Amino acid sequence: MILQIATPAHDELNFIELMLKGGIVMIPILLLSVAAIYVAVERYLYLRSTVNRDSNFLSKITRALSSGNIAEAKRYAEDENSATGKIISAGLDSIGRPMREIEALMESATNIEVAQMERNTGYLGIIAGIAPMLGFIGTITGIIHIFYNISLSDNISIGIISGGLYEKMITSGTGLGVGIIAYVAYHLLQLRISRFTLQIQKDVFDFLRSLQVPAK
Repeated sequence: MILQIATPAHDELNFIELMLKGGIVMIPILLLSVAAIYVAVERYLYLRSTVNRDSNFLSKITRALSSGNIAEAKRYAEDENSATGKIISAGLDSIGRPMREIEALMESATNIEVAQMERNTGYLGIIAGIAPMLGFIGTITGIIHIFYNISLSDNISIGIISGGLYEKMITSGTGLGVGIIAYVAYHLLQLRISRFTLQIQKDVFDFLRSLQVPAK
């Protein structure tokens, strides 16, 4: 006869059940996670559409200006659906004014485009700071509740303490995870905006220099 040794069954929790065990504090943390993902994806798609430009765009503009064909240069700028195209278009529309005014107008156009890119990214920084703190608050309030129940029941078994504690630490882990996602997304977006700012400075410099080349 073969003896079968019974093994204790282990309860397995799925993701939703695990999140629900975190308590009411999980609600704002999960809402912040949705907001962080939405802002990160929306800003990424916006930057991808407005930062990328035709690699030959500026060379077309400078070639048209060097030949004195301002109308053709304006047509190239209007066809370029990017932030660079809008900034160069602002410079082309001000041709005939003093160079200082052209440079100032293009600088203002650049600041507007950068501000549009940075719109709503500040929320990611706020979420990165708030989400971990909400997680810690959930854990602390949970621990207070555990020890309050112990004081009432006069039962300090490890099972009661560890069971309630792991549930409350879910909020800390989730809050930290949401904070990390928001923090990384914020800095990646800022890095891409910084790269654009450097590139547009080079493009504006080449554009202004092309205006000083006498037409052939």
